[in-house]
Amino acid sequence: MLALNRLAGVGPNFLGLGSTPAVSCAVKSAYLARSYATYGNNNKNNKGSRNIKSNNKSNKSSKNAENKYNTRNKEELKNVVNNVRENKPKVSLTIEEQLKNINFNSLEIITENTHLTELENLDNLNEKRKLLSKEHVRIKKHKPTNPGIRWFRRPIHEHLHKGKPIRHLTIPKKQWGGRNNSGQITVRHRGGGHRRRIRIIDYNRWESGKQTVVRIEYDPNRSAHIALLKHNKTEELSYIIAGEGLRAGDTVESFRKGFDKDVDASLLASTICAKGNCLKLSMIPVGTIINNIGILENGPARFCRGAGTFGRLMQKIPEKNRAIVKLKSGELRYVSLEAIATIGVVSNASHQLEMWGKAGRARRRGIRPTVRGVAMNKRDHPHGGGRGKSKSNKLSMSPWGQLAKGYKTRRGKHVNKMKVKDRPRGNQQLRA
Repeated sequence: MLALNRLAGVGPNFLGLGSTPAVSCAVKSAYLARSYATYGNNNKNNKGSRNIKSNNKSNKSSKNAENKYNTRNKEELKNVVNNVRENKPKVSLTIEEQLKNINFNSLEIITENTHLTELENLDNLNEKRKLLSKEHVRIKKHKPTNPGIRWFRRPIHEHLHKGKPIRHLTIPKKQWGGRNNSGQITVRHRGGGHRRRIRIIDYNRWESGKQTVVRIEYDPNRSAHIALLKHNKTEELSYIIAGEGLRAGDTVESFRKGFDKDVDASLLASTICAKGNCLKLSMIPVGTIINNIGILENGPARFCRGAGTFGRLMQKIPEKNRAIVKLKSGELRYVSLEAIATIGVVSNASHQLEMWGKAGRARRRGIRPTVRGVAMNKRDHPHGGGRGKSKSNKLSMSPWGQLAKGYKTRRGKHVNKMKVKDRPRGNQQLRA
């Protein structure tokens, strides 16, 4: 067996033939078959001499026999390799000769109206948005060197623009402080705060054609982020509510006026169902997650505009020109079948994890303190007055005497005719 193991290790490289797979496989198979047959005959003749281990002369004779066997089989191996080389078919290694044999007319991989670069960009965009949808936002915590930052938590968004907004797309916001035209407080807990400019958001999306996302910006007037778009043809700028996973360089499109003639029918579904695209509900498949949902045919978006919110298209009723949409609260309601909606989820879902940490950060946002009713005077609140800190045996109520816990304030049933099913409340919410 010692000689067989040595001979099995001899390959084409030993003879300087290279490591071509076709040559090596043929050489090994022919060589091993010849070695097994020859070695088996020699084994029968030398069986008695090999069993005697104590005889030194027999050991020397066996080594001499192995050396003769190795030299003889090397010569046979060279003959086998020469035969394989002579019978080996000729293969053209040049690219030009291989291209001549290809029939390009039979290779109809894509349609004539579609370029391969567009398909590749669409695949790369989908892969990137899948990764961004699974991305976990990092929440920054500070070392508690003072009480103001001990509970301060804020999500880190490195993709946000750090400069100022486009000037002509903003208007100044007048601070009313919760007062009406006569100076009376109509909305409590408002006043002060930093000066702001209102960003003009395009909720209608009438402009058709492809638009490129220039950047993602922070908007102090809303919880969601906004995206600055630039039209590829007209180069007009506009703001929209940014969807989850939308980044600078992405392309979005509005199909509110219908489809262009250039859109290929084979790529229609993958084109219109991309995140950030605006369509009519009649064009969207049932079960799709949507946001910025409109109510009327020619109206702007009304529902699901806050951070992390989304709805779902539940049913289409073409006979009544209506669609049933499920909102984030769980409410089912009717909207027009020709109303618009945007594919995807609204951005900045980690907004609910933010903690300001101190009252000063709330005051900079224009939020004034909320005083308890027990701490007020009797004339200011039903719970006020008295020498102690208790509201006595009175039921919890608002400053205007309306009961706060368990009291039904609705009059009549199904007041809103556009509502199919009310949102779950109380025990119904726990079951849902």
